[in-house]
Amino acid sequence: MPTREFTNEVLSAAILGFEEQKRRIAGKIAELRAMLSGGEPAATPGSPTRKRKVSAAARRKMALAQKARWAKIRGESEPATPEPTKPKRRISKEGLARIIAATKKRWALKRAEAAKAQRAAKKSTPARKKAAVKKVAVKAPQAEAAKKAAPVRKAAKKTAVKKTAPAAAKSVTETGGQ
Repeated sequence: MPTREFTNEVLSAAILGFEEQKRRIAGKIAELRAMLSGGEPAATPGSPTRKRKVSAAARRKMALAQKARWAKIRGESEPATPEPTKPKRRISKEGLARIIAATKKRWALKRAEAAKAQRAAKKSTPARKKAAVKKVAVKAPQAEAAKKAAPVRKAAKKTAVKKTAPAAAKSVTETGGQ
């Protein structure tokens, strides 16, 4: 089979012919769709669609009309309209002052009860042992005895201080001041 070489003129003519056929076919399809939908020609896919801007009042009216239609379908007698809202109640300055005073009084009573409970808790705690006081009194003469005794090595001095009061006095006398 011989090969055919197409020139640019032949190719461009073919493209134009096919595009014309495409336009004719698209027109026929649009006519058929118009017959299906009831007489209105359908918008072509390439044409832009403009959206309407609807005001808030118009949207509200449309919503109420739609609610009325649904109420009619459901068999309701009248569409339910929202009741007007009551104005928000405000407290007077005198009322606010009374509330503040009552709150302060309540907190003062709470603080007084807490202080009373704290005082009662202090009274119920046992007093400190007197033995602890005696220990402090015994330690003072021990320190004086250590000063009067001859110089003692540091290690012996540390052990004498660490021991309890009667044992420390005994150890100082046993060492003979050394």
